[in-house]
Amino acid sequence: QVQLVESGGGLVQPGGSLRLSCVASGSIFRSSSAYWYRQAPGKQRELVAGIMSSGNTDYADSVKGRFTISRDNAKNTVYLQMNSLKPEDTAVYYCSAHLSGLVYWGQGTQVTVSS
Repeated sequence: QVQLVESGGGLVQPGGSLRLSCVASGSIFRSSSAYWYRQAPGKQRELVAGIMSSGNTDYADSVKGRFTISRDNAKNTVYLQMNSLKPEDTAVYYCSAHLSGLVYWGQGTQVTVSS
């Protein structure tokens, strides 16, 4: 059973930065695509960023130029570097891995952007 554990969330002022981490229980990220999603109160979960096993990345328009997804296979970890944070980035952020038709989710980490 694959487990994903996110960390790095917290309270930050507008314009600040945070780096989220997602650690997998096994070497799943070597051969899977990984994603960061977020869900704000009263809203649907939305895709923020993705990184393929090839290393190709993709981003939601709302975070392009501000967020960067990366992967360290040796550490079984996927990161989301978030810069120039805005209040509308406030949400619970979830890590997800897609492998062989299965989807794995972490428990989420809260990010709050407020002055």
